[in-house]
Amino acid sequence: MDWDNLRFFLELSRAGKLTVAARRLAVDHTTVARRVQALEKSLDRQLFIRAKAGYRLSEAGRELLAQAEAMESAITSIEQPSLTADKLSGQVRIGATEGYGTVMLAGQLANLTREYPHLGVDLLAVPRSVRLARHEADIVITLERPERGPYVITKLTDYVLRLYASESYLASHPPIRSREDLSGHVFVSYIEDLLYSKELFYLDEIVRPRQHSLRSTSILAQQEAVAAGAGLAILPAFLAAREPLLKEVLVGEVEFTRTFWMLMPVENKDLARMRVCWDFLRDVAANSHDVMMGRA
Repeated sequence: MDWDNLRFFLELSRAGKLTVAARRLAVDHTTVARRVQALEKSLDRQLFIRAKAGYRLSEAGRELLAQAEAMESAITSIEQPSLTADKLSGQVRIGATEGYGTVMLAGQLANLTREYPHLGVDLLAVPRSVRLARHEADIVITLERPERGPYVITKLTDYVLRLYASESYLASHPPIRSREDLSGHVFVSYIEDLLYSKELFYLDEIVRPRQHSLRSTSILAQQEAVAAGAGLAILPAFLAAREPLLKEVLVGEVEFTRTFWMLMPVENKDLARMRVCWDFLRDVAANSHDVMMGRA
């Protein structure tokens, strides 16, 4: 077997299309196809299923992928001192909570992909838990630290949540001078039976709302509703700081601290593209600490 054919196999498995893999490898697409076919012939296995939408791994391809990436990782470790932006390639899927992924990561990840032009990043910024166990992502940023599992885990950052309303809402409703005054107001919050983390149960700690004007699974939708005057809501300070229509309520009296954890499967830790993304996400969090804690 020509071991160099594995490079073409890896790139096609990540790109899913001959033309994209060829561009990343700086060869013609027919070269990629020929190299992959040679590898399949030498192994006597079909590694890809061809379809109009592109190439996806067969069962045999998925089995080979883990072994090929382990080989790539070993070679990368040897070549690490000479690893440059032009040499780093592949796809990384990052799962994050909706607010953090959209507001704090999307723009920063654009900088990462400019630095590494052959690196592709999928950002899953969704109002639910992204599951590593279901292979939904390569790196996950979550509110809850797993109690077990073959994962590399690190504390990414703390962040604070506070109580907010719009100027228009506050001007047209009774004044709020203490927590006792909250019972007479309407709230915007999560749909309780659809909460994806116990860390999002915090409203009951300050008040049992008599009325919800709007509930949503989306924290961004909640913020938009509050800015439009729908009621009061507990929002992450890093989100609320970006909305000039919001005003903090009961300053210094209502504040919650939560933690984001970052994890990835142990088998990914030595892959160069994973290490680069992991370190980048840690740097983003460190540089954004004051914003996350509502100090900027």
